[in-house]
Amino acid sequence: MTLKEKIESNYKSSLKSKNKVEISTYRLILSSIKDLDIANRSGPNKKETDDEDIKKLLKKMIKQRSESIDIYKKNNRQDLLEVEQNEFNIISSFLPKQLSEEETKKICVETISKLGAESIKDMGKVMGEIKKQYSDNLDFAKAGSLLKELLNK
Repeated sequence: MTLKEKIESNYKSSLKSKNKVEISTYRLILSSIKDLDIANRSGPNKKETDDEDIKKLLKKMIKQRSESIDIYKKNNRQDLLEVEQNEFNIISSFLPKQLSEEETKKICVETISKLGAESIKDMGKVMGEIKKQYSDNLDFAKAGSLLKELLNK
């Protein structure tokens, strides 16, 4: 079962259960996938949309939600925060579990020592290695800030 089929199946279940939050979130996801399909079919690089494309799309959607959640927390907008948090949870359920802050830091330290990186100039090399190994379950925004910290010492 592809990722798109799984999302469509969950959408149908939420329609049957009349869960408004899930219905709107799944519609949002499916609409974004359709846009991605159209973009992939047009232009010079025509290709079918696969699970990797959908994962990238979902990661982008999660990033947008987490930025909104931070803003709503700062401005004490509990009503909007709740909606974004629910969307974040539903979208996240289709991606592999993200590594925690401690696990991310451990990976960064290990990769730096493995590659012998010494300064911020080596950050691209370290980040490239981390992306090769942990592309699905690592938050690269966190990893980037951790690497800057570690390499600036």
